[in-house]
Amino acid sequence: MIEETNHKFITDSKIAEVTQSFKLNDPTQEQKYRPLVSLIVPAYNEAAIVEKNLAILCDYMTSLEGEYRWEMLVINDGSKDDTGEKAEAFARTRENVMVLHHIVNFGLGQALKLAFNHSRGDYVITVDIDLSYSVDHIERLLTKIKETGAKIVIASPYMKGGKVSNVPWMRKVLSVWANRFLSATSHGDLTTLTGLVRVYDGKFVRSLNLRAMSMDINPEVIYKARMLRARIEEIPAHLCWTDQKAVKVAKKKKAKRRSSMRILRQIWAVGFLGFIFRPVMFFFIPGLLLFLLSMYANIWVLIHCFMQYEILAKYTNFTYLTEAVAAAFYQAPHAFVIGGITLILAIQLISLGILAMQSKSYFEEIFYLGSSIYRANQEK
Repeated sequence: MIEETNHKFITDSKIAEVTQSFKLNDPTQEQKYRPLVSLIVPAYNEAAIVEKNLAILCDYMTSLEGEYRWEMLVINDGSKDDTGEKAEAFARTRENVMVLHHIVNFGLGQALKLAFNHSRGDYVITVDIDLSYSVDHIERLLTKIKETGAKIVIASPYMKGGKVSNVPWMRKVLSVWANRFLSATSHGDLTTLTGLVRVYDGKFVRSLNLRAMSMDINPEVIYKARMLRARIEEIPAHLCWTDQKAVKVAKKKKAKRRSSMRILRQIWAVGFLGFIFRPVMFFFIPGLLLFLLSMYANIWVLIHCFMQYEILAKYTNFTYLTEAVAAAFYQAPHAFVIGGITLILAIQLISLGILAMQSKSYFEEIFYLGSSIYRANQEK
């Protein structure tokens, strides 16, 4: 007697499904984790370029989707033109683009703080809406932060290999010397402290308590990262204004009246930031110069007192050294005044420098401790 059996035929597609199932269950075949990148784009009165440049940024980020997931946060900082409306219209066509609005113009600092608080990325990148740094800097920044484990990587046009093109002469000079000054007052190993184009470790930048409301937020982040012993790196970058010249010319007449005041405010802001970075320099250097001046004047006084002593010693009725000092003072009273005043000022400034150094050290320790407690509470 022949027993019937039901034969089940397995097709090629079924074999593929089974094979894929085994791969998914195999711990050695883990799926590659793609970090989430939050791209932050502040915008103020940029209606002429906002849609075009957001499309360029989105297309570039789409090309990186094999390595990264991404979201884009556009911050309309109280624009008076159609920037907000155009950004919203663009966001409706892209599911991972979000627009945040300020009712009035608060400044770059407040715009970035709002964006940091709404970001979710493992990495947070800030870029200019005018694309004065080309989009290919984004991948280079991400590669650098992954390779080095840094908390911040800055795109620097002023380091070796960097380049600046078509930037107005006055703006370029101010930017170069502002960054040199800030570099000198900090640790001196960074060439660009004011630039916006950077990548941050997401958790790190969201843990910072930032106060700046305007463009000084960029150096503030560096200052506080230094206090937290965070690693900061740079990559050579190309700052180019070629593509935005037409837009800038259209705005030039309107902005001309305010440009002088803006330059003065920026110079003041840079000077104050330098003082915050290293206040001891602002006391020690003037104090040292005044001390050298006082030494010159006081040595001159001392020499002339001895010269007067030798002259007066020839007289038999000369018995007191004070008479030699009086004769030297009569000869050059200004030397005594300059020597005394500059010595007093030098001692005061050097003392203030020591106190500033001590105060800064205490503040850094308190800030480090407070930030550590905050991060520990966030991780609970």
